Amino acid sequence: MLVVDDEKNMRLSLGTVLADEGYAVEAVESAEAGLARLEREEFFMVITDARLGGMSGYDFLGQVRRQRPELPVLMMTAYATPKLAVEAIQAGAVDYLAKPFAPEELLHAVGRCAERHRLLRENASLRARAGEAWRLEDIVGESPAIREVRQLIQTVAPTDARVLILGESGTGKELVAGALHSLSGRSKGSYVRINCAAIPETLLESELFGHEKGAFTGAVKQKAGRVEEADGGTIFLDEIADMSRPLQAKLLRFLEDGSFSRVGGTQELRVSVRLVAATNRDIIQSIREGQFREDLFHRLNVVQLRLPPLRERGEDVVLLANHFLKLFTAGMTRRVKSLSCAARQELLAHHWPGNVRELKNVIERALILEKAGEIQASSLPDFQLESQLHKITAPKAGGNESLDELLANFERELIGGMLARNHFSLTRTAEQLKLSRHALRYRMQRLNISATTDDEEDKTLAAGKENGS
Repeated sequence: MLVVDDEKNMRLSLGTVLADEGYAVEAVESAEAGLARLEREEFFMVITDARLGGMSGYDFLGQVRRQRPELPVLMMTAYATPKLAVEAIQAGAVDYLAKPFAPEELLHAVGRCAERHRLLRENASLRARAGEAWRLEDIVGESPAIREVRQLIQTVAPTDARVLILGESGTGKELVAGALHSLSGRSKGSYVRINCAAIPETLLESELFGHEKGAFTGAVKQKAGRVEEADGGTIFLDEIADMSRPLQAKLLRFLEDGSFSRVGGTQELRVSVRLVAATNRDIIQSIREGQFREDLFHRLNVVQLRLPPLRERGEDVVLLANHFLKLFTAGMTRRVKSLSCAARQELLAHHWPGNVRELKNVIERALILEKAGEIQASSLPDFQLESQLHKITAPKAGGNESLDELLANFERELIGGMLARNHFSLTRTAEQLKLSRHALRYRMQRLNISATTDDEEDKTLAAGKENGS
């Protein structure tokens, strides 16, 4: 911090008291010297006397407010009157101390400024990270479903409409929520994320709406909730279907007009936030089973975004794999630049029960293990354990797909899974499916399942036929 006082003893005294509390102090004897320091160095606050030789403390305060409006200034004076105190605060001082003052008074005022500085830096850091992390361009893919999602985000983001994001775990719901915030008119406000499944039910209400001192055991002081933190911005409630029904009722009331009360409090508070919610559960089934309120569903479901699982996105698997490859190679300074043809085939054939999150982990693992210039199939996991997470079942009709599309998706998953289990041997896969190799290739081409000719296998078959003849 910067101390400005024309009395040497006062400068030394303040420096000693503040240094004992861990503050780094620079002290100067005039306002002019203080302004010069402020041009060259960064400070989190300024302490200045009101009466100085040369430029007065009030004029110095005015200059600081014009040049560094975010910098807090604490004013001291030996000639304290209520009128001067009012003038100092009106001129922009954050506090006013009358000399002589107890060290505790000084430290209390400085502590408030230090906490304010910490919060401002933290918020700036979080907003900077949010601006980098939540970009529409980070939603990688060219499949029709993903293009539609990006278009809908661009259309809905500028409004204050509530959005419900549905999709399996790992499909990118949090990325979509962040993009909605960053493209909205609230992007300069706070973006608050809460995972409703990660917080115990008994604490979730306090986390959301805050609590008063003594509201429950351990509530030793008043605490503001996350909805207050998000005032003027966006709050993202992930896994909202895991929220208890009593808390759902309180959230329903909050959604009506933004009003709420802290736990243990009676005062009605009100904020302006945009709410985005997400779940990986079958929300309709949860409503039927009485686990989720239907009226809350209709409140949240102003705009619905349904994210497709990775297994339904076709060539997006390769696009995403290359995206993650570039991302990780930049951080690891590795020279692996591409995927081999066999690796691409294996990635396309896998069912991806963990979706994009699973693919990201697979590419990171492969990059760590790979020693060649491109990722080989041998660097990928064998997916045997992951394949057990998925049992092939008849596809469920979603209402927007024809019977031919449903059957094609089912056939694509079945053939892709069989190829992966047989290490892409067309001969073994065709035998298990009771098809000829020619018929299997025809179906793969029709279903856009990528596979190169296994020359070694073809040669072996040809040699076998010649020997047999």
